Amino acid sequence: MTDARPLGADEATFIAAVRAGDTAQFALLTERHRRELQVHCYRMLANYEDAQDMTQETFLRAWHKRESFKGHAALRTWLYRIATNACLDFLEKRNDRTPVPSELPDPASEVGYLQPYPDRMLPEDPQESVVARETIELAFIVAVQHLPPRQRAVFILRDVVGWPASKAADALELTIASVTSALQRARVTMREQLPDRRLDWRSPAGHELSNDERGAVKSYIDAHERNDLDGLMSLLRDDVRFAMLPDPGTVTRTAKDAVEGWVSGGLFQRGHDDWRGVATTLNRMPAAVLYLRTPDDPEYRLFAVAVLHIVEGKIAELTGFDATDKPWLGLPPTL
Repeated sequence: MTDARPLGADEATFIAAVRAGDTAQFALLTERHRRELQVHCYRMLANYEDAQDMTQETFLRAWHKRESFKGHAALRTWLYRIATNACLDFLEKRNDRTPVPSELPDPASEVGYLQPYPDRMLPEDPQESVVARETIELAFIVAVQHLPPRQRAVFILRDVVGWPASKAADALELTIASVTSALQRARVTMREQLPDRRLDWRSPAGHELSNDERGAVKSYIDAHERNDLDGLMSLLRDDVRFAMLPDPGTVTRTAKDAVEGWVSGGLFQRGHDDWRGVATTLNRMPAAVLYLRTPDDPEYRLFAVAVLHIVEGKIAELTGFDATDKPWLGLPPTL
C-alpha cells in the first residue's frame, strides 16, 4: 500500500527503531494513535470493550509485522489497515455480531452488543473526519452494524476516514471496482437506516451540545429526582424509540409504551423511587447517569446511564445501558 508522499519523520524514525530493536521508540510512535484507532474499531464493532481488545491486537500485529513496514505509506495508514483487518477477523469468528430483528413492525433491529463510548476516551485533538459528532452518535454506530463486515469497512474507510478508493482497495485486498460497488450499496443502506439524519459524514460537524439538549437532560434528571412520571412523559416525543441494553426485546416505539414498561418493571415504585442523577456526555450525546437508593441503604448506587437524542427540545430516542461493572465509563459507583 502506497501513498504519494515522501518519507515522513515518523516513518523514518519508526524504520530506524525497528532496525535498532528499539521497543520504547516503537511503542511511543504507535501509542500516539491509540485513541483514534480505538474509535475506528468501535465503529466497526459497536462495542467499547471489543474495540479496546482489537486496538491492542492491532499493536501486537504491528509489532510482529514491523519489518514489513517500508515507509511507502504513512505510519497512521499502515496502522489503520492492520486495525481494520483485525476487526474483520474478529467479526468472521463471531456469530453474535449481527443485528437481530426486533418485534416491532418496522425494519429496525436490536444491537444487543452495543456499548456507549466515553467522551473522555476520544482523541484530544481529533481530525474532523475521525470523530465528527455524527459519526460517533449511537444511531450512526447502530446503522453501520447493518452493513456486512467488508462493506462496513469500505464505508468507514471511504466516507468517514476519507480514504480514496485505491487506498481502501489496497488495505482490504479488493479491486477498486469492488470497493466502489460496496460503497454504493453501503450508502443505500445508511440512507435507509438514517432517513432523517445528515449523511455528509466528511464535512465538519459541531461537537458542543445545544441549549435544547442541555435543558432536556436537566429536566430528565429532575423528573427522576421528583419521581415525576407525568413530567417525564412530557419530555418524550409520542414516537420516542426506547431500548435498554443489553436486555433483549426491550425496544418500544411510543412514549406510553416506554413509561408503562418502566413502571411494570418496578421502576418509580416503592424501593425504586429515590433517584439522583448527573448530566454527562457519551458518544458526544447528552446523557443522564442515574443513581438509585434503596431502603436501608445510606448511599445512592450507580444504576444506569440514559443516552438521549433530542429533537426540538423533546427526547426522540432514549438508549439505556446498565452502568454497573463498566469501570471504563469513568463513573463514580456511589453518590
